[in-house]
Amino acid sequence: MPYTDPLEPLLDHLQMLRRAVALRLVAEAGAPPPPSVEAEHLAAADDAIARWLEHGAEEQDLRAFRPVGPLQHLLADYEDLLARIDEMRDRRLG
Repeated sequence: MPYTDPLEPLLDHLQMLRRAVALRLVAEAGAPPPPSVEAEHLAAADDAIARWLEHGAEEQDLRAFRPVGPLQHLLADYEDLLARIDEMRDRRLG
């Protein structure tokens, strides 16, 4: 049985979440779903993810006071998974 790095499925899931963020941004802009995720969609997702990672904790604290939409759920899931991956990588180095 070949060796599989335990991080691989997590990294794959992280990319799936990135694509889901891209598609969610398209949907929230009122555009029809694209046949495939293009580079421009991924760039917009990367920008949204970067903004969330910079200010996400503040957004999450506000969840108790206002509704959180599908985009925010995806971004929070992305952030949680990224933290889990970082933790696994830190354990490998330690």
